[in-house]
Amino acid sequence: MAVALTSAALLAAGCSSSGGKGSEEKSDGAGGGKGVNTPRMTIAMVSHSGEGDTFWDIVQSGAKDAARKDNVQFDYSHDDEAGRQAQLVQSAIDKKVDGLVVTLAKPDAMKGVLKKAKKAGIPVITINSGAEFASEVGALAHIGQDEAIAGEAVGEELNKRDRKKALCVIHEQGNVSLEERCAGAKKSFDGEMSTLNVDGTNMPDVQSSVEAKLQSDSDIDSVLTLGAPFAATSAKAKDKAGSKAEVDTFDLNAQVVKGLKEKTFGFAVDQQPYLQGYEAIDALWLHSYNANELGGGKPVLTGPQIVTEKDVPRLEKYTERGTR
Repeated sequence: MAVALTSAALLAAGCSSSGGKGSEEKSDGAGGGKGVNTPRMTIAMVSHSGEGDTFWDIVQSGAKDAARKDNVQFDYSHDDEAGRQAQLVQSAIDKKVDGLVVTLAKPDAMKGVLKKAKKAGIPVITINSGAEFASEVGALAHIGQDEAIAGEAVGEELNKRDRKKALCVIHEQGNVSLEERCAGAKKSFDGEMSTLNVDGTNMPDVQSSVEAKLQSDSDIDSVLTLGAPFAATSAKAKDKAGSKAEVDTFDLNAQVVKGLKEKTFGFAVDQQPYLQGYEAIDALWLHSYNANELGGGKPVLTGPQIVTEKDVPRLEKYTERGTR
């Protein structure tokens, strides 16, 4: 965490995603304006995001700010299907980019193509998911939170709130990071925790699945979602089911902060996605410019941080501008 906070000081020098599935989205002006006087670089970020996930808008916001400072052309693409994500990485390799930022939600699908990146001499930073696989794929560093530790923090928070029976909603089956969050929460939670797999790309399905679960089990007193967009949907499901369960979530956005303020949600776990995007681009620039390796090959932690109603006053303006 200290490494991440130290590197975050560079921000002073600078100032879930849009587009179709599998498309490549160019940054809107990233790399323009005043910044460093170093050779122009192109860095591609390829995430496992599905459509409409606001989390990845925040990641991109940080990446674009770093790109603006570092004279980097930032290219972003995404696909929630692992094979297509690997194809997007291959496309970036074929374009001979100067650096790659990649998520490892489904690491087995990414190992082969990242070996090709290494063979091509393209440095890689992994972010957000799959920290334990980062060194295996040859990444310079991993930037994100330890998902198991983050999950344990949730279990401890649920204990403080005297919760007895929780439902952990997994919105992408097979995503190792989401599974680690639920497992970590279950490990530290003194009560009973079950999991529910839903199709995160289909919000009506998410709502109906959570609603049905709450209707069938009135003892559930906490619903834990693993991404901000699913919190509001689960809150609707709770209301329709007539449940009194508290809705808690991983990740922040403006809607979650508003919900904390209005007590629609109990708490959120912030992994600071802006930092993940910013530090990834900056780390690749530092590696190119000065052979620096942020974190010394170890994970650079950006979370977890438990956020409650009392934190709203200091965070509200940042979520409104899309950086928290």
